[in-house]
Amino acid sequence: MRKLIFMMMLVSALGVSAVSRITSPSGELLLNVDIDADGSLCYSLDYKGSSLVKESRLGLVSDEADFTHGFKIAGTDTLSVDRTWKPIWGEYETVRDNFRELAVILKAEKPDREMTVRFRLFDDGLGFRYEFPAQRGSSNYLTVRDEKTEFNFTGDHTLFCIPGDYDTDEYLWSETSFSGLPDALGRYRRHSEAQRTGGNTIQTPMLIKTGAPVYVNIHEAALKGYPAMLLDVDTDRHAMKTHLVPDKLGVRAYLHLPFESPWRTLIVSDDARDILASQLVLNLNEPCKIEDTSWIKPMKFIGVWWEMFTGKKKTWAYSDEYLAKPGVTDYASLKSNGRHPANTANVMRYIDFAARNGIDGVLVEGWNEGWEDWASYRKNRQFLFDKPYPDFDVDSLRDYAAAKGVKLIMHHETAANAADYELQLDRAFKFMKDNNYDAVKTGYVGAIIPRSEHHGSQWMVDHVRHVIERAADYEIMVDSHEAPRPTGLCRTYPNWLAQESARGGEFESMGGNPPSHTCILPFTRLKGGPMDYTPGLFETRLSYYDEGKNDQAGTTLARQLALYLTMPSPMQMACDLPENYERFPDAFQFIKDVPVDWADSRYIEAEPNRYITVARRDKESDDWYVGAITDESPRTAVIDMSFLPKGKKYEATIYEDAPGAHWKDNPQAYRIRKVKVDNKTRLKQPLAAGGGAAIRIKKLH
Repeated sequence: MRKLIFMMMLVSALGVSAVSRITSPSGELLLNVDIDADGSLCYSLDYKGSSLVKESRLGLVSDEADFTHGFKIAGTDTLSVDRTWKPIWGEYETVRDNFRELAVILKAEKPDREMTVRFRLFDDGLGFRYEFPAQRGSSNYLTVRDEKTEFNFTGDHTLFCIPGDYDTDEYLWSETSFSGLPDALGRYRRHSEAQRTGGNTIQTPMLIKTGAPVYVNIHEAALKGYPAMLLDVDTDRHAMKTHLVPDKLGVRAYLHLPFESPWRTLIVSDDARDILASQLVLNLNEPCKIEDTSWIKPMKFIGVWWEMFTGKKKTWAYSDEYLAKPGVTDYASLKSNGRHPANTANVMRYIDFAARNGIDGVLVEGWNEGWEDWASYRKNRQFLFDKPYPDFDVDSLRDYAAAKGVKLIMHHETAANAADYELQLDRAFKFMKDNNYDAVKTGYVGAIIPRSEHHGSQWMVDHVRHVIERAADYEIMVDSHEAPRPTGLCRTYPNWLAQESARGGEFESMGGNPPSHTCILPFTRLKGGPMDYTPGLFETRLSYYDEGKNDQAGTTLARQLALYLTMPSPMQMACDLPENYERFPDAFQFIKDVPVDWADSRYIEAEPNRYITVARRDKESDDWYVGAITDESPRTAVIDMSFLPKGKKYEATIYEDAPGAHWKDNPQAYRIRKVKVDNKTRLKQPLAAGGGAAIRIKKLH
């Protein structure tokens, strides 16, 4: 149902500078907008009668024109909207889009400048963006040097953040404060030269918790044609300002007017569960642009990926002879190293396992030419995307997978040579379709080519969207890694099923992720879109593969099952080796059963960096699933099952930490039990340190 109610008329007299204000539909959020003495547009935000964001300036600076001061309000326009829309996939079958809008039209003279700032105030937060029409007295080509958007807060609040970095998001999260931020950032190790921004700069999405408490997620929506946003933090003033990722010439963006910036977003609530449930970022994106979406299929998959991350000395590369034979182009003349998992026989083994267990797809990394020298930067072209290694029989595997009812998933690692990937893109996608691949995992490990660009710069933002749009032309789904952080564009392009863009499960083999890590990601990174976190790890000790490795995953086995609920994604991997799932077949049953697309979601308990409990209803049945996780501290989750229909009886199959389970000392201790439940049930569910519980709730007939 759509209902649009137009309120008020355009206020047109040039020079109007009275305060403009709107409230959210519930009245709990109040937005004030005004012009200060310098002619700068400012806003402030109150929540439930208390100041949350103090007066904060807005604007943008370019070489050609300054859009920060000297303005007068030429008019305002307001609008109220209450409508619903249906995602192609996601946490909810229907999403409500309910907001009040205020557009403030600004004009300045000498030189003539015009800009509109459009605010949308929802019950769960605020979004605003800059809109630049064609200019009369100034250039319509802007070389952007800075954006002056401010977020000025009212106290020394708690911050959940990672350091500002132009090229990677793969950090563990800090829980600190404005005043403690310099020390917190000082503890991070630089990933590589010229990536970290320095100073008190942090990434978005990030989370703030006030003393009240009130929770605020800061991010952006609909990022396109513009660089990604970081935040410069003034620790004394408890203030933040946008920091746009530049190219290596220091230019933030090259704009051709008219232009609309991404939305700057604040998700606000005094209930942490509302932050997780918010669909504000998706609501600020455009509706789906793909007319026929019948080919977009959420899926679970397995892959040869984990073999290369464990201590079995497997490699993505086919041959060790390559580097000893400079200039070789005929891989058939090289001897296989015997440690290359992307070979025909091994992939057939994975296909067989998937077929036996109802897993939709198999991802194969390391199948194509170029892995031997990909990280050296000695070549202009690291990879070829239509040239398999000699031990990877594309035709046989295509036919074998089809006969088994399993989809093969392509892997396109570019070694960050995005420019070359664009040149090969159509040939690569045609090769995929010719061989029955309709999903691809892309990767951009390393320093971006063109060398003047960063992972979060305007050029790279445009590149990734071009890949998604071109993939849609070929009816290909995409899971992107090392791409700019997601901003809800999966609504507009639902073939963009998942992204990495954070420290994922692969780091369990590289020092491990603490249990708290997946208790903060849903409050931060996942507010931009689903993450390919790669859950499902059953063998959590790397010494199992290599006695010389002491890495330990920060999780119990039961917690890995719960992650399929607390880290929702329409493209979920079962990351472990088939033989490890065969060691624990009763636990693996949950991975086989759990859906990846949902009709409804209810967040039952939540506190950032501490714990999450969520219930979700399957889109294809009446079954509900519950996932509960905790940080390093054990706790008892209280699962209120009032979400179940009244008068109906259900059986809950509970996959839980066994007594004595512990993420470090006893991670594989789990048990499975069944109980009868209904909508009056309040289940007290123990969770071990670093542990969790996963529950399937099935209606009794």
